[in-house]
Amino acid sequence: MDVSALAALTLLLGALVILVALAVGRRKEELREETEQAAEFTAESSAAKNQASKKPKQEKQRTRKEKAVQHTFSHPLLAASLKSHSGKVTCLDFSSNGKYLASCADDRTVRIWSTKDFREREHKCLRANVELDHATLVRFSPDSRAFITWLANGDAIRIFKMIKKEDGSMTFKAAPEDFPQKHKTSILNIGIAETGKFIMSASTDTSIHIWDLKGDILASINTNQITNSYAAVSPCGRFVASCGFTPDVKVWEVCFTKSGEFKEVARAFDLKGHSAGVHAFAFSNDSHRMVTVSKDGTWKLWNTDVEYKKQQDPYLLKTVPCASSEGSRTALSPDGRVIAISDGCNVALYNAASGKLEEELNGIHSEEITDLRFDVSGRYLACSGDKAIRVFHNAPGYRAAIRDMQDMLKKAQNEGMKERLQQQIKDAQSALEAVLAAPVE
Repeated sequence: MDVSALAALTLLLGALVILVALAVGRRKEELREETEQAAEFTAESSAAKNQASKKPKQEKQRTRKEKAVQHTFSHPLLAASLKSHSGKVTCLDFSSNGKYLASCADDRTVRIWSTKDFREREHKCLRANVELDHATLVRFSPDSRAFITWLANGDAIRIFKMIKKEDGSMTFKAAPEDFPQKHKTSILNIGIAETGKFIMSASTDTSIHIWDLKGDILASINTNQITNSYAAVSPCGRFVASCGFTPDVKVWEVCFTKSGEFKEVARAFDLKGHSAGVHAFAFSNDSHRMVTVSKDGTWKLWNTDVEYKKQQDPYLLKTVPCASSEGSRTALSPDGRVIAISDGCNVALYNAASGKLEEELNGIHSEEITDLRFDVSGRYLACSGDKAIRVFHNAPGYRAAIRDMQDMLKKAQNEGMKERLQQQIKDAQSALEAVLAAPVE
């Protein structure tokens, strides 16, 4: 091979080596770029997945935060918190035999609680379902074997019977028909006379209807108070009273013949003395005392044990400044010794005889108090305002009873009477100490 041919071959091999090197370098560059792109894509996908996985967690956390925190409340006098309702509790009623507390809520149920369980750790209840509606008001019948409700959507009264089964358990049966619709505005209150002779319903206009137990109207009352703010049947079953925009409380007697037939509704007496409209009122158990709470910032205690048929007016016993607002409720203990006044989420307890503020229960509920009631024994005060019912020991009642017995002891001349009073005072003091020492559940 000559020199020129060898040189040409060498050049060709060199060119081939250079071309191969360039191809290998370009491929390496392409692979590097592909690797970087793949890594970049993987990183983006991973970030998207992480973002997607974080979102539900954040939403869950947000949901947890947005969920309403359950209202907590504690107080030395708190006997029980009843929490089975899943909706707002709007009304309470104690049975006249002292065994039960009824409550209704917008969860379409009425709950029946045993008062003997108030001091127990567990608070069981029986449930009555309100089909296709919910009850805003509930009241026990005089024999504690039935209750009436006011239906929110049906705008009518529905009666439920409490039936005991063979195994001893309780069931509830609604009457075949509800009462007819008669009210034109929203309802304020319902009630059953302790005599069992009539049912009352009152609305926010100026109307009150008196019904028989079959759902027929016996009489209608025009209160002439511009608007009604509250109405109720007296514990004795003789009277119906109302208050409203005007600064007085009007009381009527529902009269029956000796044979039990309805006769008439007659005006009995008025409670006059407030300088502004009256929010609410309450009777003592014997209807001999009434308490009123007004927009004028006072409560008044009245002696209503009068001969009104002889034109005798009730006596004003006490006027005391207090906090009150629209929706304020009042309760008078059965013996007339203690007055409870609600204002928003708070309740104040006063000694009825002296007018002294005995206890302040603040922030009981997360919403405005809807109902306030003493049980028939006067040992407990119950109130509602949110999904819970708070039951308190009536410590001011124990103290008032002890003071009254100590005054009686000073005046007692008979040794037997003195001994009885001393024992009663001792028992009442022991009961009060037990109440104050009881752990709050």
